Amino acid sequence: MRNNKVWGHLSVLGAYTIFGFNIIICKELTNAHLVSSLGLFCFRSVGACLLFWLISLFLPKEKVPFKDLCGIFVASMLGFFLTQLSYLESSKFTTPLDTSIITSTTPIFTMFVAAIALKEPITLKKAGGVTLSFIGVILLVLNTIGVNGNGITQSKPIGILLMIGNCLFFASYLGIFRPLISKYHVVTFMKWIFLFSTIVAVPLNIKELTHLPFAEMSNSYWLQLGYIIIFATFIAYFLLPIGQKQLRPTVVSLYTYVQPLIGMVTSIILGMDRLNWQKVLAAALVFTGVILVNKSRAKGENTSLRGA
Repeated sequence: MRNNKVWGHLSVLGAYTIFGFNIIICKELTNAHLVSSLGLFCFRSVGACLLFWLISLFLPKEKVPFKDLCGIFVASMLGFFLTQLSYLESSKFTTPLDTSIITSTTPIFTMFVAAIALKEPITLKKAGGVTLSFIGVILLVLNTIGVNGNGITQSKPIGILLMIGNCLFFASYLGIFRPLISKYHVVTFMKWIFLFSTIVAVPLNIKELTHLPFAEMSNSYWLQLGYIIIFATFIAYFLLPIGQKQLRPTVVSLYTYVQPLIGMVTSIILGMDRLNWQKVLAAALVFTGVILVNKSRAKGENTSLRGA
Protein backbone atom coordinates (compact mmCIF):
# COMPACT_ATOMS: atom_id res chain seq x y z
CA MET A 1 0.00 0.00 0.00
CA ARG A 2 2.84 2.37 0.89
CA ASN A 3 4.59 1.59 -2.42
CA ASN A 4 1.32 2.27 -4.26
CA LYS A 5 1.12 5.69 -2.62
CA VAL A 6 4.70 6.44 -3.61
CA TRP A 7 3.86 5.58 -7.22
CA GLY A 8 0.75 7.73 -6.90
CA HIS A 9 2.80 10.73 -5.80
CA LEU A 10 5.40 10.17 -8.53
CA SER A 11 2.68 9.84 -11.18
CA VAL A 12 0.92 13.07 -10.21
CA LEU A 13 4.25 14.90 -9.85
CA GLY A 14 5.23 13.71 -13.32
CA ALA A 15 1.90 14.79 -14.80
CA TYR A 16 2.03 18.28 -13.33
CA THR A 17 5.68 18.72 -14.25
CA ILE A 18 4.68 18.03 -17.85
CA PHE A 19 1.76 20.45 -17.49
CA GLY A 20 4.17 23.09 -16.18
CA PHE A 21 6.28 23.00 -19.35
CA ASN A 22 3.09 22.77 -21.41
CA ILE A 23 2.01 26.24 -20.27
CA ILE A 24 5.15 27.70 -21.83
CA ILE A 25 4.80 25.72 -25.06
CA CYS A 26 1.08 26.46 -25.46
CA LYS A 27 1.89 30.15 -25.14
CA GLU A 28 4.43 29.80 -27.97
CA LEU A 29 1.92 28.00 -30.20
CA THR A 30 -0.82 30.52 -29.45
CA ASN A 31 1.48 33.45 -30.21
CA ALA A 32 2.22 31.94 -33.65
CA HIS A 33 -1.44 32.60 -34.61
CA LEU A 34 -1.56 29.60 -36.95
CA VAL A 35 -4.12 27.53 -35.05
CA SER A 36 -6.81 28.80 -32.69
CA SER A 37 -7.15 27.74 -29.07
CA LEU A 38 -10.01 25.41 -30.00
CA GLY A 39 -7.90 24.03 -32.84
CA LEU A 40 -5.04 23.20 -30.47
CA PHE A 41 -7.56 21.54 -28.15
CA CYS A 42 -8.83 19.41 -31.05
CA PHE A 43 -5.27 18.31 -31.91
CA ARG A 44 -4.75 17.23 -28.30
CA SER A 45 -8.06 15.45 -28.03
CA VAL A 46 -7.89 13.59 -31.35
CA GLY A 47 -4.22 12.66 -30.89
CA ALA A 48 -4.71 11.28 -27.38
CA CYS A 49 -7.92 9.51 -28.42
CA LEU A 50 -6.13 7.65 -31.22
CA LEU A 51 -3.20 6.69 -28.98
CA PHE A 52 -5.35 5.41 -26.10
CA TRP A 53 -7.63 3.40 -28.40
CA LEU A 54 -4.59 1.96 -30.22
CA ILE A 55 -3.02 0.80 -26.93
CA SER A 56 -6.37 -0.63 -25.76
CA LEU A 57 -6.23 -3.12 -28.66
CA PHE A 58 -3.32 -4.86 -26.91
CA LEU A 59 -4.91 -4.97 -23.45
CA PRO A 60 -7.68 -7.17 -21.99
CA LYS A 61 -11.11 -5.81 -22.91
CA GLU A 62 -13.13 -4.15 -20.16
CA LYS A 63 -16.88 -3.82 -20.54
CA VAL A 64 -18.14 -0.42 -19.43
CA PRO A 65 -21.90 -0.33 -18.71
CA PHE A 66 -24.00 2.53 -20.08
CA LYS A 67 -24.39 4.11 -16.63
CA ASP A 68 -20.61 4.37 -16.21
CA LEU A 69 -20.23 5.67 -19.78
CA CYS A 70 -22.57 8.50 -18.83
CA GLY A 71 -20.40 9.22 -15.81
CA ILE A 72 -17.22 9.15 -17.92
CA PHE A 73 -18.86 11.57 -20.38
CA VAL A 74 -19.47 14.06 -17.56
CA ALA A 75 -15.90 13.48 -16.34
CA SER A 76 -14.63 14.19 -19.86
CA MET A 77 -16.52 17.47 -20.03
CA LEU A 78 -15.41 18.61 -16.56
CA GLY A 79 -11.86 17.27 -16.52
CA PHE A 80 -10.78 18.05 -20.06
CA PHE A 81 -13.20 19.82 -22.41
CA LEU A 82 -14.59 22.61 -20.21
CA THR A 83 -11.39 22.89 -18.15
CA GLN A 84 -9.15 23.39 -21.17
CA LEU A 85 -11.46 25.69 -23.12
CA SER A 86 -12.25 27.92 -20.15
CA TYR A 87 -8.52 28.27 -19.44
CA LEU A 88 -7.61 29.06 -23.04
CA GLU A 89 -10.42 31.57 -23.41
CA SER A 90 -9.87 33.24 -20.03
CA SER A 91 -6.17 33.80 -20.78
CA LYS A 92 -7.25 36.30 -23.47
CA PHE A 93 -8.91 38.51 -20.86
CA THR A 94 -6.80 38.12 -17.71
CA THR A 95 -3.30 39.15 -16.72
CA PRO A 96 -0.79 36.36 -15.91
CA LEU A 97 -0.78 37.57 -12.29
CA ASP A 98 -4.55 37.27 -11.89
CA THR A 99 -4.59 33.95 -13.75
CA SER A 100 -1.98 32.44 -11.44
CA ILE A 101 -3.68 33.69 -8.29
CA ILE A 102 -7.12 32.41 -9.32
CA THR A 103 -5.88 28.99 -10.47
CA SER A 104 -4.13 28.54 -7.13
CA THR A 105 -7.57 28.24 -5.52
CA THR A 106 -8.18 24.87 -7.23
CA PRO A 107 -7.03 22.79 -4.21
CA ILE A 108 -9.34 24.80 -1.95
CA PHE A 109 -12.32 24.10 -4.22
CA THR A 110 -11.26 20.45 -4.49
CA MET A 111 -11.14 20.06 -0.72
CA PHE A 112 -14.75 21.25 -0.39
CA VAL A 113 -16.01 19.26 -3.41
CA ALA A 114 -14.43 16.07 -2.02
CA ALA A 115 -15.98 16.79 1.37
CA ILE A 116 -19.43 17.01 -0.22
CA ALA A 117 -19.15 14.28 -2.88
CA LEU A 118 -16.92 11.72 -1.16
CA LYS A 119 -17.52 12.67 2.48
CA GLU A 120 -13.79 13.34 2.94
CA PRO A 121 -13.36 15.11 6.30
CA ILE A 122 -11.86 18.59 6.30
CA THR A 123 -9.33 18.15 9.08
CA LEU A 124 -7.32 20.92 10.66
CA LYS A 125 -4.16 19.39 9.24
CA LYS A 126 -5.63 19.26 5.74
CA ALA A 127 -6.98 22.81 5.92
CA GLY A 128 -3.65 24.02 7.30
CA GLY A 129 -1.71 22.26 4.55
CA VAL A 130 -3.89 23.75 1.81
CA THR A 131 -3.53 27.20 3.39
CA LEU A 132 0.28 26.90 3.66
CA SER A 133 0.60 25.82 0.03
CA PHE A 134 -1.77 28.58 -1.08
CA ILE A 135 0.30 31.23 0.74
CA GLY A 136 3.45 29.74 -0.78
CA VAL A 137 2.20 29.88 -4.36
CA ILE A 138 0.84 33.43 -3.94
CA LEU A 139 4.25 34.50 -2.58
CA LEU A 140 5.88 32.82 -5.56
CA VAL A 141 3.53 34.43 -8.07
CA LEU A 142 4.02 37.91 -6.62
CA ASN A 143 7.78 37.50 -6.89
CA THR A 144 7.90 35.98 -10.37
CA ILE A 145 5.19 37.04 -12.79
CA GLY A 146 5.00 40.46 -14.39
CA VAL A 147 1.59 42.07 -14.82
CA ASN A 148 2.17 42.88 -18.48
CA GLY A 149 3.34 39.39 -19.45
CA ASN A 150 0.69 38.80 -22.13
CA GLY A 151 -0.01 42.38 -23.15
CA ILE A 152 -3.06 42.69 -20.88
CA THR A 153 -2.80 45.41 -18.24
CA GLN A 154 -6.12 44.78 -16.49
CA SER A 155 -8.25 41.65 -16.23
CA LYS A 156 -11.81 41.81 -17.53
CA PRO A 157 -14.76 40.39 -15.56
CA ILE A 158 -15.46 37.75 -18.22
CA GLY A 159 -11.88 36.50 -17.89
CA ILE A 160 -12.15 36.30 -14.10
CA LEU A 161 -15.44 34.36 -14.35
CA LEU A 162 -14.01 31.96 -16.93
CA MET A 163 -10.93 31.31 -14.76
CA ILE A 164 -13.08 30.67 -11.68
CA GLY A 165 -15.13 28.30 -13.84
CA ASN A 166 -11.92 26.57 -14.89
CA CYS A 167 -10.99 25.98 -11.24
CA LEU A 168 -14.47 24.70 -10.36
CA PHE A 169 -14.62 22.35 -13.37
CA PHE A 170 -11.29 20.70 -12.58
CA ALA A 171 -11.93 20.64 -8.83
CA SER A 172 -15.23 18.86 -9.51
CA TYR A 173 -13.46 16.33 -11.73
CA LEU A 174 -10.86 15.59 -9.05
CA GLY A 175 -13.34 15.61 -6.20
CA ILE A 176 -16.14 13.51 -7.70
CA PHE A 177 -14.76 10.86 -10.04
CA ARG A 178 -12.16 8.98 -7.98
CA PRO A 179 -14.53 5.99 -7.38
CA LEU A 180 -15.31 5.71 -11.11
CA ILE A 181 -11.64 6.01 -12.09
CA SER A 182 -10.73 3.27 -9.61
CA LYS A 183 -13.09 0.78 -11.30
CA TYR A 184 -11.24 0.64 -14.62
CA HIS A 185 -7.79 0.37 -16.13
CA VAL A 186 -6.29 3.78 -16.88
CA VAL A 187 -6.31 3.14 -20.63
CA THR A 188 -9.96 2.06 -20.59
CA PHE A 189 -11.02 5.17 -18.70
CA MET A 190 -8.96 7.60 -20.76
CA LYS A 191 -9.86 6.18 -24.18
CA TRP A 192 -13.50 7.01 -23.42
CA ILE A 193 -12.60 10.39 -21.90
CA PHE A 194 -10.88 11.48 -25.11
CA LEU A 195 -13.40 9.88 -27.44
CA PHE A 196 -16.16 11.92 -25.83
CA SER A 197 -14.14 15.14 -25.88
CA THR A 198 -13.28 14.56 -29.55
CA ILE A 199 -16.92 13.93 -30.47
CA VAL A 200 -17.89 17.24 -28.84
CA ALA A 201 -14.92 19.38 -29.93
CA VAL A 202 -14.32 18.46 -33.58
CA PRO A 203 -17.79 19.47 -34.90
CA LEU A 204 -17.37 22.84 -33.19
CA ASN A 205 -14.12 23.46 -35.09
CA ILE A 206 -14.57 21.52 -38.32
CA LYS A 207 -14.30 24.63 -40.52
CA GLU A 208 -10.86 25.57 -39.18
CA LEU A 209 -9.60 21.97 -39.19
CA THR A 210 -10.33 21.65 -42.92
CA HIS A 211 -8.42 24.86 -43.72
CA LEU A 212 -5.29 24.56 -41.59
CA PRO A 213 -2.20 26.44 -42.90
CA PHE A 214 0.09 23.38 -42.99
CA ALA A 215 2.57 25.10 -45.33
CA GLU A 216 3.23 27.78 -42.70
CA MET A 217 3.95 25.32 -39.88
CA SER A 218 7.71 25.04 -39.26
CA ASN A 219 9.53 21.98 -37.90
CA SER A 220 9.74 23.74 -34.53
CA TYR A 221 5.98 24.26 -34.55
CA TRP A 222 5.37 20.56 -35.26
CA LEU A 223 7.76 19.55 -32.46
CA GLN A 224 5.91 21.77 -29.99
CA LEU A 225 2.58 20.43 -31.23
CA GLY A 226 3.92 16.91 -30.77
CA TYR A 227 4.86 17.74 -27.18
CA ILE A 228 1.37 18.92 -26.23
CA ILE A 229 -0.23 15.85 -27.87
CA ILE A 230 2.16 13.09 -26.72
CA PHE A 231 3.48 14.42 -23.43
CA ALA A 232 1.03 17.04 -22.14
CA THR A 233 -2.04 15.04 -23.12
CA PHE A 234 -1.38 11.33 -23.68
CA ILE A 235 1.36 10.71 -21.09
CA ALA A 236 0.18 13.30 -18.53
CA TYR A 237 -3.41 12.07 -18.63
CA PHE A 238 -2.14 8.50 -18.37
CA LEU A 239 -0.21 9.37 -15.20
CA LEU A 240 -2.88 11.53 -13.55
CA PRO A 241 -5.51 8.74 -13.03
CA ILE A 242 -2.81 6.51 -11.52
CA GLY A 243 -2.32 9.13 -8.85
CA GLN A 244 -6.07 9.66 -8.49
CA LYS A 245 -6.51 5.97 -7.68
CA GLN A 246 -3.93 6.07 -4.88
CA LEU A 247 -4.27 9.57 -3.43
CA ARG A 248 -7.12 11.62 -2.06
CA PRO A 249 -8.46 14.40 -4.33
CA THR A 250 -7.09 17.25 -2.22
CA VAL A 251 -3.58 15.75 -2.31
CA VAL A 252 -3.76 15.39 -6.10
CA SER A 253 -5.00 18.96 -6.53
CA LEU A 254 -2.11 20.38 -4.47
CA TYR A 255 0.28 19.24 -7.18
CA THR A 256 -1.16 22.00 -9.39
CA TYR A 257 1.29 24.18 -7.46
CA VAL A 258 4.13 22.40 -9.25
CA GLN A 259 3.29 24.42 -12.37
CA PRO A 260 4.34 27.86 -11.08
CA LEU A 261 7.42 26.23 -9.55
CA ILE A 262 8.31 24.87 -13.01
CA GLY A 263 7.83 28.36 -14.41
CA MET A 264 10.14 29.78 -11.73
CA VAL A 265 12.89 27.19 -12.34
CA THR A 266 12.67 27.62 -16.12
CA SER A 267 12.89 31.41 -15.81
CA ILE A 268 15.95 31.15 -13.57
CA ILE A 269 17.69 28.68 -15.91
CA LEU A 270 17.00 30.93 -18.92
CA GLY A 271 18.31 33.96 -17.04
CA MET A 272 14.88 35.64 -17.01
CA ASP A 273 14.61 35.58 -13.22
CA ARG A 274 16.80 35.30 -10.13
CA LEU A 275 16.59 33.02 -7.11
CA ASN A 276 15.95 34.83 -3.82
CA TRP A 277 14.86 33.96 -0.30
CA GLN A 278 11.22 34.70 -1.07
CA LYS A 279 11.15 32.03 -3.80
CA VAL A 280 12.91 29.51 -1.57
CA LEU A 281 10.39 30.22 1.21
CA ALA A 282 7.51 29.93 -1.26
CA ALA A 283 8.67 26.52 -2.50
CA ALA A 284 9.17 25.33 1.09
CA LEU A 285 5.62 26.40 2.02
CA VAL A 286 4.14 24.64 -1.01
CA PHE A 287 5.83 21.32 -0.29
CA THR A 288 5.18 21.55 3.46
CA GLY A 289 1.50 21.99 2.66
CA VAL A 290 1.53 18.93 0.41
CA ILE A 291 3.13 16.85 3.19
CA LEU A 292 0.58 18.04 5.76
CA VAL A 293 -2.40 17.23 3.53
CA ASN A 294 -0.94 13.83 2.69
CA LYS A 295 -0.61 13.04 6.40
CA SER A 296 -4.08 14.31 7.29
CA ARG A 297 -6.80 11.89 8.30
CA ALA A 298 -8.38 9.88 5.48
CA LYS A 299 -12.07 9.11 4.99
CA GLY A 300 -13.55 7.29 7.93
CA GLU A 301 -11.39 8.89 10.59
CA ASN A 302 -13.18 10.91 13.17
CA THR A 303 -11.62 14.32 13.67
CA SER A 304 -12.72 17.11 11.32
CA LEU A 305 -13.05 20.84 11.56
CA ARG A 306 -16.50 20.33 12.97
CA GLY A 307 -15.14 18.26 15.82
CA ALA A 308 -11.59 19.46 16.15
